[in-house]
Amino acid sequence: MTTRVPLPMPYGWFQVLYSHELAVGESKPLEYFDTELVIFRTESGEAKVLDAYCPHMGAHLGYGIRDQAGGGSQVNGESIVCPFHGWEYNGDGECTKVPYAKNLPPKVARCEKVIKNWQVRELNQCIYVWYHPEDIAPTFEPEPIPEAAADNADWGEMKTYQWEINTHMQEIGENAVDPAHFFFVHGTADVPTPTEMSFDEHKRYGFLKTEMHTPKGTVHGSIENSSIGPGIALVKFSGICDTVLMANISPIGPEKSVAKYAFIQRADAGKTASRVGQAIIDDIRKQMDEDRIIWAHKRYLEKPMLCDGDGPFNRFRKWYGQFLTASPSGRGQG
Repeated sequence: MTTRVPLPMPYGWFQVLYSHELAVGESKPLEYFDTELVIFRTESGEAKVLDAYCPHMGAHLGYGIRDQAGGGSQVNGESIVCPFHGWEYNGDGECTKVPYAKNLPPKVARCEKVIKNWQVRELNQCIYVWYHPEDIAPTFEPEPIPEAAADNADWGEMKTYQWEINTHMQEIGENAVDPAHFFFVHGTADVPTPTEMSFDEHKRYGFLKTEMHTPKGTVHGSIENSSIGPGIALVKFSGICDTVLMANISPIGPEKSVAKYAFIQRADAGKTASRVGQAIIDDIRKQMDEDRIIWAHKRYLEKPMLCDGDGPFNRFRKWYGQFLTASPSGRGQG
């Protein structure tokens, strides 16, 4: 808990890497959910995530030595190797080898879990990790995005951007239901009016019609946005250049988040559409830089003094509140 935004970290699925960022046999340190983690890809190609510290003598499993220096620890088959004494651990958190022991520690001999392992899903060219402060099993699943499938030839390669944001994730999410800020923060021509907005269990959906004035006349389009839990968001822009944006947010800590934005546009877009497509990307990046100034310095108000021109903040907060469960210690940690 903090004083500026006194909310625990939300639970759900959160992106930690893109798939291409983790090769077979590679490991990396991660920091999410106020916790040090290690991620590795096994010889069979599966991504695995464990708590970072070896239970033997406390070495961090995400940092290699000698020929692995500057990178992660060695991966041997389906297990990661501790750089300190060579103990090996599989993706279930079990110790699979102690290379110099004649008598194994009891937990190792009984094949018990000795390191916390984290639930992982890999789809949409992303690696997601499930976080819940009480270690409850996943209550919903991430969903496939056809445009983000690696073998979808109709859509081009992802253009990715990343920002660290000094605020709680809920403050970022509230932008989706705050139409007035687009005019005052981002300088849009007017205050956009959503034509549809719904909140249903772990999903959120919004739809907005748009008009773009071009030398060849007015082009009618739309902006469709949806969320799966608090961490996975999808925005679809239609009109001159169809664009899909995976706008995923993950908590590093209670008041520090990372936004991973991946833009995907049609592979056969012409020159005009490509220019418009890049303009869409550049504008959203500019908006993010503007929003970050507000987020970094604003304070969360439990009861904001709203007016009739504001968006459905109360509906959004009720929906988002289902994902805010403090841990038994009150810190919301994994």
